[in-house]
Amino acid sequence: MSSPTPTGPLPADQRPYDDTPVHTVDLPPTPIRDRNIPAEAWVEAPRELLAGGDDLMAPDGGRPRIAYKRRLGSWLLWRAGPARGADARYVAVHADELTRIVTFRLFPDGSGAGVGPDGVGYERFRAWKQSLVASP
Repeated sequence: MSSPTPTGPLPADQRPYDDTPVHTVDLPPTPIRDRNIPAEAWVEAPRELLAGGDDLMAPDGGRPRIAYKRRLGSWLLWRAGPARGADARYVAVHADELTRIVTFRLFPDGSGAGVGPDGVGYERFRAWKQSLVASP
């Protein structure tokens, strides 16, 4: 007898990538729990986003894919690399001005650094995300 297929949210590192092309207006406001939308599938993706993981290494030794996470205010949040335990970079792209881009780097030891859209440097990811929500 086979095991039933799991239903509900999958852990981030187990979600399959859906390469179906998607436009900005179709990116969902909340996290997707059953799949990942890769940056390459976003039709309007800026070059800076597509290069967001170029200096990182995936656990398999290759370049990590960049996955859409959610909207935070006017910002589209993407992540290159795993959710925890390794180098990762969050890239936020303003949904209405695709040239407005800010990043936050997470390091394997849990520390981080990034500049928010307000021009302030942040060491805590949560505070950086709050700056996205507060910046139109």
